[in-house]
Amino acid sequence: MKFLLHLKKMDWGLNICAVLLSIIGIVSLYSSGYSFEKQIVFLMIGLLLMLGMSFFDFRILKDNSYLILILYFLFILLLVGLFLFAPQIKGAARWYRFGFISFDPLEFGKLVLIILLAKYFSSKHVEMYKLQHILVSGFYIFVPALLIFLQPDFGSVLILIVLWSGILLVSGIKLKHFIILILIGLILFSLSWLYFLKDYQRSRIINFLSPEIDPLGAGWSQRQAKIAIGAGGFWGQGIKSGSQTQLGFLPEPHTDFIFAAIAEEFGFLGVFILFLFFIILIQRIIKIALFYESNFIRLFSLGLAIVLISQFIINIGMNLGLLPVVGLPLILVSYGGSSLVFTFLGLGILQSIKLHA
Repeated sequence: MKFLLHLKKMDWGLNICAVLLSIIGIVSLYSSGYSFEKQIVFLMIGLLLMLGMSFFDFRILKDNSYLILILYFLFILLLVGLFLFAPQIKGAARWYRFGFISFDPLEFGKLVLIILLAKYFSSKHVEMYKLQHILVSGFYIFVPALLIFLQPDFGSVLILIVLWSGILLVSGIKLKHFIILILIGLILFSLSWLYFLKDYQRSRIINFLSPEIDPLGAGWSQRQAKIAIGAGGFWGQGIKSGSQTQLGFLPEPHTDFIFAAIAEEFGFLGVFILFLFFIILIQRIIKIALFYESNFIRLFSLGLAIVLISQFIINIGMNLGLLPVVGLPLILVSYGGSSLVFTFLGLGILQSIKLHA
């Protein structure tokens, strides 16, 4: 009886939208011929962890600084270990391999960083005018961002920067401090362009600005994605009927360009449903953030929303040719066990907040 009452109190709007987004991804994976069975298993694991986390009292995270720091240093160790133990896949060492399963520590790390920043800024909220708090929080982000950049994985670095900047804004940072950070960011990007970015990373950005330069090379992916999106029309071409997806013209239809695959085979109607579920999901998260007076709850909820929204926008922007290709999957939809499982784990913490706050 107590278990049923617990289930009843959960935010089922949040649960249902997350599951339906994942199901859309699984159907698209089935249509494009990828391992949808494994994604179903990952979804089941994610749901079980979300349910288990809902029974966990989130205040253990909120009140235990040592636990958060242990998780942070574990994340850093996992990132360092990638350079020693992870195989090179497409020029990047981003995943640990355990048989037929891959583990991306970044997905674990994003959740840890959201918790850490929420804890840090909620405890320093009345002192946000002090520059030292911005610098300390920036150091927490800089260390993993540097290690991720060296993999290399510029897209994930971008997500960490967006997360940090977003939480700074909602925490009440002074405008002049934020402008200074933007200027520093521009300087660092200029230095990265000159000395640190790989040739293929530069080519993606150059091709984004001038796609006509290399339409059969760096510009191929986005060109095929836009063709697939346009071919979908209103109703779409149907499951296993999209020419770009089925004939192999659309690259990575299970990860980076799954949005284009969905648009081609399910049309504008499918895209509308995808957006609808995502908007409701974000609305439910923000509702939790605004309902409680606790700064930790607000910052954690908004931090999770920032990560979900930024990945959603960047991935779709890549597919539409509005942003350069940076290798970010469509959250909850693209193939990937680590992303799916840890996203549901984050949603489980939200359920814990709703049940225990």
